[in-house]
Amino acid sequence: MMKNRQTVALKRVIVDYKKLDNHMLNLLVEKFPDGYDDDDIVTYRNANNEVVECIEVRTEDTAYLVKVSKRLVMAMEDYDDSDNDSDSDEETSLDTEGLESSEEE
Repeated sequence: MMKNRQTVALKRVIVDYKKLDNHMLNLLVEKFPDGYDDDDIVTYRNANNEVVECIEVRTEDTAYLVKVSKRLVMAMEDYDDSDNDSDSDEETSLDTEGLESSEEE
């Protein structure tokens, strides 16, 4: 009999790096302050049978799978740098426009 054990089903959300907000970037930078490596990558096949690589970050009620790309690394580094440079708590938007033209891996 399971008395005091409650299974909480986490909501699972797949997020593309383009859709990351500052809260998600902050969670990623906190979880992976020195970046992520191959052991952190979750791989699955999507509906088109394509292999998709993600890293997972969790909140209390949600498990986010963030699609991995070179652009994600750049976005995390840029966010971390800008976070260290400013002392304000003001929300700033992530500028991904410059990342659009960079090459894919």
